[in-house]
Amino acid sequence: MATLQSDKPMRQQVEEYISTLQEEIVAAFEALDPSAPKFKRDAWVRPQGGRGLSCVFAVPHPSSPAAAQQPAHTNTVLEKAGVNISIVHGSLPPAAVKQMRADHGSLKDLDVDEKGALPFFAAGISLVIHPRNPHAPTVHANYRYFEIADKVAQASTGSAPSQQPQGTVLAWWFGGGSDLTPSYLYESDAAHFHTTLRDAAASHGAALYPVLKKWCDEYFYIPHRGEARGIGGIFFDDLCDEDHKTFSAFGEVGGESADKGRPRSAEAILKMVKDLGNAFVPSYVPILKQRSSTPYTEAERRWQLLRRGRYVEFNLVYDRGTRFGLLTPGARIESVLMSLPEEARWEYMSDMGALGTREAEVQEVLQKPRVWVQ
Repeated sequence: MATLQSDKPMRQQVEEYISTLQEEIVAAFEALDPSAPKFKRDAWVRPQGGRGLSCVFAVPHPSSPAAAQQPAHTNTVLEKAGVNISIVHGSLPPAAVKQMRADHGSLKDLDVDEKGALPFFAAGISLVIHPRNPHAPTVHANYRYFEIADKVAQASTGSAPSQQPQGTVLAWWFGGGSDLTPSYLYESDAAHFHTTLRDAAASHGAALYPVLKKWCDEYFYIPHRGEARGIGGIFFDDLCDEDHKTFSAFGEVGGESADKGRPRSAEAILKMVKDLGNAFVPSYVPILKQRSSTPYTEAERRWQLLRRGRYVEFNLVYDRGTRFGLLTPGARIESVLMSLPEEARWEYMSDMGALGTREAEVQEVLQKPRVWVQ
């Protein structure tokens, strides 16, 4: 199916979409728990170029002065959450450009030493939701766009990041995904989450969901624990108009190469990103609404905190987005570490999770990823 072209630069289209999606997602969570505090809207400016908006939910600690200024909220649906967007631009050092050449053929013949640092633009939405109830799963999603361009005249200081003067685009790509991390396994929740994502991907090629599902299982893996972070979802990176090794390695789906049948143009991939991004609320909010009222015990809360410890381990040790953020000059560290839960727990040789227990059910799935939908 043909994708309509827009007169707007791709960077502007992405900025407009993630801004709208952020508003819709935050509104959905606020409507779910209207008596809870509103998300804090924190607009910021990056000194090196660009801006962002962090929408963060947290209940003030009892010892905080802020706690005395509002009613007690001990039974909120969410414990900690963040829905952030960033639209930044700047200069990419030669070493970083060289590192990216391996995955982008359009940069292969570029004389990096002669060109020197090159302008880049990056825009994305990233969210992590940590519910209070141990029976309600944590969820993560992000969708992003990145481009490297040739040098132009001095950038304007008064225009929006996506409307800065732009040289010839040398390379561009999209990445993103959405994944679910439960402490307690509910197979119907897993099926609903995966079915919603599969259906959102359906119009973009028969190979899209199975490739992105497998990719997600492989990416969100904790080698030192021998288990996945959660029960998966979808994940992709470095997706552009060039051949992609991950799709090529998957083989054929329906008699056609997986790489051939996927979206290729920037406009087609953006349409795919929009369909997947728009599927977030229907994929997750119904699960959260159902599980947030489930009664739970102190032991189940303890298990939730132990599972959150594994979440922290993956994010700080293996997640490329977190590492990239921490190493980026001028990065907003508060936003980068937004994904971490407010509370987590580690126990030496914990007695929880023994075979035959409710806790062991989720561990079995984390050690052997399952196909949730066809």
